[in-house]
Amino acid sequence: MRRLLRSPLWLALLLALADWATGFSEPVAHAYWNAIYKNWQRPAPQSTVVVNLADINDLGAAGEARIIDFIRLSKPAKMYIDSKLNFDKISSDDAKLRVSLDKLDDNAVFVVRPLENNHFIDKDRFEIPAQSLVKNHRIVISAWQDNFLWFAESAPYWVDVDGVRYATFSTDLSGVHSGLQSLYYPDFSVSPETVPFISARALLDGRASPASLAGKVVVLESSEPESSLRYFGHGAVTPAAFDIAGAVALGRPMNVNLSGLAILALAFALLYCGHTSAAKRTKWLAYNLVLATVLPLPVLLREMGLVAYPDAAMIGVGVFVSIRIWQKRIRRVQHTSASGLPNMLALSNSTLPVGCDVVVASVARYEEMLATLPRDLHGECARQIARRIAVGCGATEIYHSDGGHFAWTEEARPLDMQLSHLEGLRALFAAPLQIGPHTFDTNIHFGLDRNEGVETATRVNSALASANEALANGRAIELFEAHRLAEAPWELSLHARIDEGLRNGDIWLAFQAQWDIATNRICGAEALIRWNHPTRGPIAPNAFILQAERAGRIDALTYWVLDQAITAAQAINAKGERFQMSVNLSGQMVDKPDLVRNFAEIAARRGIDPHLITVEVTETSTMGNRAAAVHNLTQLRQLGFRLSIDDFGTGEASLAYLADLPSDELKLDRRFVARIVDSDRERAIVASTIGLAHALGQTVVAEGIEDAATLALLRDMGCDLAQGFYLGRPQPFAVFEREYDASGLREFGRV
Repeated sequence: MRRLLRSPLWLALLLALADWATGFSEPVAHAYWNAIYKNWQRPAPQSTVVVNLADINDLGAAGEARIIDFIRLSKPAKMYIDSKLNFDKISSDDAKLRVSLDKLDDNAVFVVRPLENNHFIDKDRFEIPAQSLVKNHRIVISAWQDNFLWFAESAPYWVDVDGVRYATFSTDLSGVHSGLQSLYYPDFSVSPETVPFISARALLDGRASPASLAGKVVVLESSEPESSLRYFGHGAVTPAAFDIAGAVALGRPMNVNLSGLAILALAFALLYCGHTSAAKRTKWLAYNLVLATVLPLPVLLREMGLVAYPDAAMIGVGVFVSIRIWQKRIRRVQHTSASGLPNMLALSNSTLPVGCDVVVASVARYEEMLATLPRDLHGECARQIARRIAVGCGATEIYHSDGGHFAWTEEARPLDMQLSHLEGLRALFAAPLQIGPHTFDTNIHFGLDRNEGVETATRVNSALASANEALANGRAIELFEAHRLAEAPWELSLHARIDEGLRNGDIWLAFQAQWDIATNRICGAEALIRWNHPTRGPIAPNAFILQAERAGRIDALTYWVLDQAITAAQAINAKGERFQMSVNLSGQMVDKPDLVRNFAEIAARRGIDPHLITVEVTETSTMGNRAAAVHNLTQLRQLGFRLSIDDFGTGEASLAYLADLPSDELKLDRRFVARIVDSDRERAIVASTIGLAHALGQTVVAEGIEDAATLALLRDMGCDLAQGFYLGRPQPFAVFEREYDASGLREFGRV
C-alpha cells in the first residue's frame, strides 16, 4: 500500500475515486457542463411553440378561456395546458373557462408541475387537477432531478402519484416512453432563447397570426420562468425549455448514463501508458489522448446519447500533473546545474553577509556556444568560465544557471572602484576559451546589485535583470539601483494599470491645434495621449509610452488613440471645413505584419476617409525590419492615410529617412524651430529644409512655436502649417472644439 501511495499515478487515482464516491467532485462536473453549454448551443425545434399567460393575468379565467379557444381554433397538432389555471372560484368567468376546456379534443394534454417551484420528484409535490376539469384528457408531469446548485440534470420516464403512473412531459413530446435506464438526460445545447415564444396578449390583440400555431405543438404556460430550477449555460429559463431539451435528447438512439467511472478508467489507462513508457513519442501521444478524453470526449458522447461525467477524471489528472510538476521541481532544486556548480537557487536561499554586492555575469551567445559543443563538453565550458571569474574576483563560490549566467558575491567597494574592478574582470575574457578542440571568443556583461537589507532572492533577481539588460543594450555593466527596485512593481503591472486607466478615463487624448499659415485658421490637430494617475498624478507621456513599449502594450494604446482620434476628427469635419487629424505611430509597430490590416479595419469600421488621418512616424531605430516597415508605410499610404516624418533632423529622421519613406509631410523638430530667431545657422537649416520638402512635394509643419517672432519668420520662409504653445496648448476635446469654433473670429495666433 505504501508503494502505491508513493506513485503519483495510483495516488491520483485513489483521490479521484474518493472524491467521486463522496460527491466532492460534483462542483467540477457542474463547472464543466455549465461552461460547455454556455458556448455550445443549437436552435430549438421550431415545431413546438410556447404561449405564456403571464401578460393576461389581469383578465383572469375569462382571459384563459379566450386564449384556449383561440389556440383550439388555430388547429394545433397538439396542445399542452398548464394545470395551474384560475378555475377554483365560482364565477361566470370560471364557467367560461370550464366551457372552453370541455370543447377541447383528444389532442389536449394537461401538464402538472411541482408545487411552490419545488422540483424534487416526490408524489406529495404534485397536485393532480380534478377529474371535472380534465375530463378524459391525459395528464403528464414535468419532473426533474437537480444538482447541488439546483441545475436540472435528469428526469424519469414516468412518475407514480397515488398509485397512478403518469408519463413525464418530455417523453410525451418525443413519443419515447422507456429506455435502458429509468432516467433520461436532457440536451442542454438546445438554446432556450430560440424556443418559439408568443405572448397570449399578442394573440388576443391580433399582433400574432393564428397561422403561426397551425400544425404546431403548443405549450400553454401560466407561470413565469422557474426561480429555483436552472438550465445549464443559462440559469433560469421558461419551464417548457427543460421539457423541450429532454424531448430532443430522447430523439437520439440512446440515452444512457455511463457515470464518471468510464472517463476515469479510460483517462488513467492512458496515463499509465504514458507514465510507464520510456519512449517520448508514446508519452506525448498518451498524454494528449488523456486531454482529449477528459475535455472533448464527454461532449462527443453526449451527441450520441451517452452521458459521461469527467469530474473524477479531471480531478485525478489534475492531481497527477500537480504531483509530477512538484516532483520535477524538487528534483531540479535538489540538484546543481549540469556543470556541477551550485545553481542560482542555492544562492537565493543563502543568507548574505553584511556589506556585500551581488554580481551576475551574462555570457553573450552562450546558447550558441553550447549548440556547437557536444553535450559532454557543456559542463566543461561552464566550469572554465567560472574558474576565470573566480581568478579575477577571488570568490570561493561561483553559482551557475544553464542559461549562461554566473553569480557571486563580493565585498562592497565604493562604486567607482567596483565598476573599475568589473571592467578589469571583463578584460580577462579578451582571451578566447579553449573547450576541447573548439575555440570561442567571449563577451561578458555584468549586472550589479548593491541594495543592502533586501531579501537575497530579490537581490539575485535584480542582478540577473541588470545583467540581461546590459547584454541587450551592449553595455559592460548595469547597476540595479534602489529607485529601480521601488519602481519595479509599477513597471511590471503596467499592463493592468493601462487597462484600468483606459476604463476609468485616467488615460485620455489631448488635441493640439495645427494652423494653416495661409488661411489663418485651424486646419488640423495632433492627438496626444495623456495619463492623470489618481495617486501618481500626471505621468509624462515619454515615460509611460516607453514602459508600454517594453510591456508589449503599445499596440493596444495606439489603436485606442486612433479610434478616439477618429471620433474627434469626424465631429470637427461634420462642421464643414476639411480637418486633418494626426496620430503618432511607435517605431516598434512600423514593421509588424498586422499593422496595415488593423489600420484599415478601424478606418472601415468607423467609416472615415483615411485621407483625413495623418500618421506621424518617428524613431525607427527600434524597428526590427526596415524593409518591412517601408512596405507597411507604403501600403498605408496607398490606402489613403497621409504619412508624416516626425522630428525631422534628429536621430533616425534624416535625409536617408526622407529618401526611403513614402511620405506626404515633414515635421520640423522644435529644437531647430526654437532657435531660428537668434541663430542664422538654424534659420538657414530650417529655410533650406522647407525648400527641400516643397521640392519633394511635401507639406511642412513647424512644431514648438512659442512666440510671434518665430511664427513670423516661418511665414516668410513659406512654411505651411504651424503648431506650438503660442498657437494653442494640448487641450481636452471639448476645450479644443470651442477653440476651433472661435478660430475664425479672431486674429491668427492670438491665444
